[in-house]
Amino acid sequence: MDTSSLAEHDTIPADADTRVKTLLILGASGDLTGRLLLPGLARLIRLGRADGLKLVGAGSDDLTDEQWRERIDGAFAGSLDKADDAGRASLQQVRDTSAYHLIDVTQDGLGDLVQTLEGPVALYFALPPAISQKACSALGPDSLPKSTRLVMEKPFGTDQASAHKLNEKLAKLVPEQNIHRVDHFLGKATVFNILGLRFANRILEPVWNNLHIEKVEVIFDEDLALENRARYYDGAGALRDMIQSHLLHVMALLALNAPSTLHERDLRDHIGSILRASSVDLDSPGSSRRARYTAGSIGNRQIPDYAAEPGVDPSKGTETLAEVTVSINNERWSGVPFVLRSGKALGIKRKEAVITFRPVSHLPVGFTGQDAPTKLRIGFGPDTLQLELDVNGPGDIFSLDRATLSADLNETDLLPYGEVLDGVLAGDPTLSVRGDTAEDCWRIVEPVLKAWSENRVPLEEYPAGSNGPESWPSSHGRL
Repeated sequence: MDTSSLAEHDTIPADADTRVKTLLILGASGDLTGRLLLPGLARLIRLGRADGLKLVGAGSDDLTDEQWRERIDGAFAGSLDKADDAGRASLQQVRDTSAYHLIDVTQDGLGDLVQTLEGPVALYFALPPAISQKACSALGPDSLPKSTRLVMEKPFGTDQASAHKLNEKLAKLVPEQNIHRVDHFLGKATVFNILGLRFANRILEPVWNNLHIEKVEVIFDEDLALENRARYYDGAGALRDMIQSHLLHVMALLALNAPSTLHERDLRDHIGSILRASSVDLDSPGSSRRARYTAGSIGNRQIPDYAAEPGVDPSKGTETLAEVTVSINNERWSGVPFVLRSGKALGIKRKEAVITFRPVSHLPVGFTGQDAPTKLRIGFGPDTLQLELDVNGPGDIFSLDRATLSADLNETDLLPYGEVLDGVLAGDPTLSVRGDTAEDCWRIVEPVLKAWSENRVPLEEYPAGSNGPESWPSSHGRL
């Protein structure tokens, strides 16, 4: 993102704009690094957007430099096949100059390692949240060189108190502008497609409020089941893993007022304003729902009962499908329910926001057929746009029928983690989650988690491959 024209609004320290020279991945032998980080970095390098970068891996697994480079080879292979001569040379250089360090990141040696690297250095914590927090505790205020970036994976903390405590630790190490709390779900293409759609079209912006919109749904239904993630997922569940970590930010982008600029402070201030105004009314029936999948089939895959999956403790009552209705208590959105739903092992994969408009105030007598609300659907991955309208049907001009206008939204050349790394390397925190909003996301869901822990909301069940519990309106495509 080019912020040169926004200099008068710029609050980022000058050193934050210095490009990263060394990327240090902590947890370099883990699944996140091999499956997402390194392929995302490879495409960034192939496109010439990481010139001169030194890649360093570190972790508790005893890898030789050559074993580490073999891991890089596997992750870089796809980009090498598509690269031109310059891209292949850049990828090969990063691979050949990379090194691996055996280190306990929770001990003092991490700071010593960073001191030996060419700065500015970005520390990417590709680690479980609890280990990342211990690693931050092991770093002292004087252990990191100037302009060091800290890149933290979500979930950020385990509740509002732990998120606040972690924020305090990080603030003693580097400035807030050099802390990148990663939300890979919000890549640049998704964020700016939503903002461009909303604020660049006069047909939409004047009606984007509670006078014209009846409800907003943000849905992330997956057809994947547990996929060997019990160690993490059984301690998190769908509400913490997806709604708290990702969908609340999508909601904020759909609901925010127009910022004066796209500078990170303006944009993130407006996101924060929406989240501060948001809450879940637990006294409202159906304001939160939870469920867990039982045995079933998805396509030709047989899915076992979640409670019988290896590594799952059934007594925890972990939900695999969660839904909350959020109220945004401001003038624009008062009275409009924002329904956030996410789950696993569902029969239909849905990744979209659905904006349902209010009915027209008067429909002339004489029309027959379907009279359905206008709906705007914004798809995520691939990014698509669909506008559902009532039009005159074929044959009988007095009969209303449904028509859908569709378009594909532009995608970036980068993978989601390439977009994340692009912001980190350039010192642009626009798409990173700011500390105060990370805490607010926990504040919003904590009353729900408390109600669930006290069994005030039943843990329902749904067969894997279904659309969710039969009793849920959202399982049938309605609120």
